[in-house]
Amino acid sequence: MKLSERARGAEPFYAMAFGDQAAALEAAGHKVAKLNIGEPDFGALPAVRETMRGIMDGRALPYTSAFGLPALREAIAGFYRDQHGVDVDPARIAVTSGASGALLLACAATLDPGDEVILADPSYPANRQLIQAFGGVIRSVATTPQARYQLDAGSVASAWTDKTKAVMIASPSNPTGTSIPHGELASICAGARERDAWRVVDEIYLNLADPAPDGAPARSVLDADPGAIVINSFSKYFGMTGWRLGWAVLPAELTEPVERLAMSYYICASTPAQTAALSCFTPESLAIAEERRLELLARRQIVLDGLAKIGLPVPVPPDGAFYVYFDISGTGLTAWDFCQRVLAEAHVALTPGRDFSDGTADTHVRLSYAASREALHDGLERIAAFLA
Repeated sequence: MKLSERARGAEPFYAMAFGDQAAALEAAGHKVAKLNIGEPDFGALPAVRETMRGIMDGRALPYTSAFGLPALREAIAGFYRDQHGVDVDPARIAVTSGASGALLLACAATLDPGDEVILADPSYPANRQLIQAFGGVIRSVATTPQARYQLDAGSVASAWTDKTKAVMIASPSNPTGTSIPHGELASICAGARERDAWRVVDEIYLNLADPAPDGAPARSVLDADPGAIVINSFSKYFGMTGWRLGWAVLPAELTEPVERLAMSYYICASTPAQTAALSCFTPESLAIAEERRLELLARRQIVLDGLAKIGLPVPVPPDGAFYVYFDISGTGLTAWDFCQRVLAEAHVALTPGRDFSDGTADTHVRLSYAASREALHDGLERIAAFLA
């Protein structure tokens, strides 16, 4: 029997592959500093865990509507209003099976075979896979440290063709942790909107972005482009990675077709996870989430200082998420060999640039500082010893 071309062509997610190797080393009795996965070590918020324990008492947990619990959609709308000063109609919010489910729905609803999507290089690998799964063609735009490894209005305009159907953006980005300045993001979206193209903006790390100089929270793209398709998740800011719960904010014209697609693709997101997620939005939970963001800032500085001491340059310091994308070209190794040897010889798990990029595949490595301070210090010391 023959596999589909889609299955044959799918690239592995190397961060997970290195995670499997790290797990094998741990099983053999080695201590591994796992700095490869973007998974906060805090876990879910205390109130979320307590709510989950309460509802797992044998009660019926039936399907919700395809777009999720009305109360959760209203809570998410309130989050945008209170945190970002944006009014969002809860009817435009779809609760999904992780942000991956939201991206899946966005691609399914907007792409036909042959449609082109402009995407930054480097970028999150699953986005490329989802675009291609629906017959889309990736227009990959090489970015530079001067542009913070992000698209700008000029690079998007240069990449545009008569087949361009969408621009897909992540701000802050995985793997670089860098954001697009809000004015530049507004310009990109305005140009795409004038050309009648979709704007798909991944804001998974928005609430882990650095505040403005005046202390104001990072601004959502919805502030500038209410018609954008916005992707977000409970995984990162709220620490609920394995709970597989995300959401999309949709333009009004997409709500009905996307709801039909959601019904067919996964019926609804997990009912107990949705119910527990309501506890994310209390003042107490939001205060804890903010404390965790500040802790991540301290961890970022540990990593930036440690890499500088070792002599591994970070071309663009991050201003969000929990990643540092550093340059290993001075070691004489490719990024793949660097990650393989650091894991095998120093027992530190990292992710090579091959996961995210063509242009920096061999020269850059991603480190996640979502791990504990202890793991970060330990991992950096081991990398220094390896290089010495």
